[in-house]
This record gives sequence, structure tokens and C-alpha cells, in this order.
Amino acid sequence: MEYYVYVIQSDLDSSFYIGSSADPYSRLEKHNRPHKGYTARKQPWSSKYIEKFSSKKEALLRERFLKAQKSK
Repeated sequence: MEYYVYVIQSDLDSSFYIGSSADPYSRLEKHNRPHKGYTARKQPWSSKYIEKFSSKKEALLRERFLKAQKSK
């Protein structure tokens, strides 16, 4: 099953969010809907990068790597 890592950017303050999903386009819609949590406070979001992987495990490893790079 294909899985994706995505990077979205807040139009409010230009901050980034890195995540993974089987369907990054519907996930972006969820980030932009009313909800609680980190992404709710910084709406609206727009997609900046999507990378496809052949497994969820590969995508999660890449997500972890990108988040570690962001923190440096």
C-alpha cells in the first residue's frame, strides 16, 4: 500500500508541519477543518511537498528524518 510524507505550510505565520498519510490530499482538508490541536491554531494550511513510498514503514522513517532535520 502506498503511503506519503507531506509538508504543509501555515498561511497565517509561515510555519511548517510534517506528517504522513495514505491520502495526503484528504489529510490536508482535515488540517483545514475546525478541530483541536496544533494545526487548528495556524489555519489555513497549504501543501508544499509530497513524497510517495511503497510502505508505511518507509514513510514513517522518512517523516522522522525530516522532523529531526527541522529541529537542528
